[in-house]
Amino acid sequence: MTGGRRLQNGCSGRGPCTDAGTSIYRSPCWNDICCIRCGVINTSPRRELYKMSSMRKVLSFIVISVVVAVFVSLASCGHGKETVVPQDGDIAFHESNSRQSPIIKLAQHSKWTHCGIVFHIGGKAYVYEAVEPVKYTPLKEWIARGKNGVYCAKRLETPLLPSTIEKMKAVGIKYKGKHYDTLFQWNDGKIYCSELIWKIYSKGAGIELCTPEHFSDFPISNPKVKKLIRERYGKKFDPSEKIVSPHALYKSRLLKEVRYSEL
Repeated sequence: MTGGRRLQNGCSGRGPCTDAGTSIYRSPCWNDICCIRCGVINTSPRRELYKMSSMRKVLSFIVISVVVAVFVSLASCGHGKETVVPQDGDIAFHESNSRQSPIIKLAQHSKWTHCGIVFHIGGKAYVYEAVEPVKYTPLKEWIARGKNGVYCAKRLETPLLPSTIEKMKAVGIKYKGKHYDTLFQWNDGKIYCSELIWKIYSKGAGIELCTPEHFSDFPISNPKVKKLIRERYGKKFDPSEKIVSPHALYKSRLLKEVRYSEL
């Protein structure tokens, strides 16, 4: 007797039988296959399933590793684009570590929450930005200040003339030292990052990078956004206020993505 069954003709009892005419059935443990003739359990399916499970784990690890590698390589929006050196008029974007950054990210549906315009001073690249106050920041320092050091650079499709660059610098210098506008109002008393860039291009080069929007175009009913509005505006919030977001500049059809080869 083997496995509680009577041995059949042609069955060795050491099974599982290999006779083409032999029937098999699954044991209560579905991973095993048992020979009806000899009752010997064949555990090879269990081993095969274990191998398959292990293989799946290995493949999953490989896939995840590849995805992570691709994500890291694409961290800069200029990946796969032309490699260039920083140029006057370039617009740099990053995700800032400020308190308001998550709210801006939520409101505009984009991770690029801060931006500045690149100008050279004494042969060195700087980002002219509206923080507190409006100032020039070395490009390397500006990039390092962003979240995880990730940044994106964009450039006007049509090259700017040297004379136009000088006009843009002249417009920009008028804002130097001004306070950061936490209310995002469309006036020159105070100024915020994307407003500064838009006005430098508009007044200095005669180029409107995008069409200004209004607060009402954003998800201002979101609880987190509403909380920030209450804190900053109280009852004086105007949904019709004109505004230009970093994301609107980033999506401008007049700009192309570039990747810096050196900083």
